[in-house]
Amino acid sequence: MNVFDLRDRLVRDYASYTRSFIKIADPRIKGTVDSALDSGAFWPEPLLQLNPTFFQGGTIDELVADGTLHPECAKIFRIDKSETDPHGNQLLLHAHQREAILKGTSEKKSYVLISGTGSGKSLTYIVPIVDHVLRNGTGRGIQAIVVYPMNALANSQDEELGKFLKMGYPEGMSPVTFARYTGQEKGEKREQIRSNPPDILLTNYMMLELLLTRCDDRELVRAAQGLRFLVFDELHTYRGRQGADVALLIRSAVEATSTYMQFSRRPFQPSSMMVAAPGQSCPVGLQQMTPPRTSSST
Repeated sequence: MNVFDLRDRLVRDYASYTRSFIKIADPRIKGTVDSALDSGAFWPEPLLQLNPTFFQGGTIDELVADGTLHPECAKIFRIDKSETDPHGNQLLLHAHQREAILKGTSEKKSYVLISGTGSGKSLTYIVPIVDHVLRNGTGRGIQAIVVYPMNALANSQDEELGKFLKMGYPEGMSPVTFARYTGQEKGEKREQIRSNPPDILLTNYMMLELLLTRCDDRELVRAAQGLRFLVFDELHTYRGRQGADVALLIRSAVEATSTYMQFSRRPFQPSSMMVAAPGQSCPVGLQQMTPPRTSSST
């Protein structure tokens, strides 16, 4: 395919479509408009851009081999898994993903990850969370809460976690359990989560506030005592009054679960303060990491 020919064909098709509903009676105005259409005034010139790529950071298998990650992570974190091929292919990491995973596992530090859309930010907290549950044991209460600004993101992450944690394992035998707990879950499903809390809870910030205050959800709060990970996805969306509300929500969650904030990710925003729970001996570091890029032609 010649991309320039494609561009010219698209312009011709759209120009024909545009002309189909332009009916101008005045000949002078019509002549001016026709002249502008013929000259291409309404169509942008072809644009060539470099497509930046991220520095490579090795593989999940390498982190398993050097003892950074639990051995089961090599089976869980594979790409292109399917019903016919539950093993998939080796997962390659970007350099910023590897650095973040090391901070969350070996160094056990909190951090803010700053990176663009599609750069694999979710893996930078999901991998350390899963590694911790594998080492600590499943079924020991809620060990991680991941908070999203909207249900659509929670739904997407719920689907992605299913690919990693369910595919390749017999039904009901996932080594790490997870559940979505938002306003979408009703009645029986909600009671099931309350009575059998997962290792990883996916929710939104409004539901987290309700969870901390409703009597019906007290079992979930008890199950989250000693919470190891509190993740706020898309932190940059919380601004102004809403940002202040979420800051107080984080403090409330920290106090209610006797934990400290472990991860937060957001793209291209200045640093924010993360507050540790009083009396916690584990250090809380704030790391702002901007992943390096290399450039290659598209």
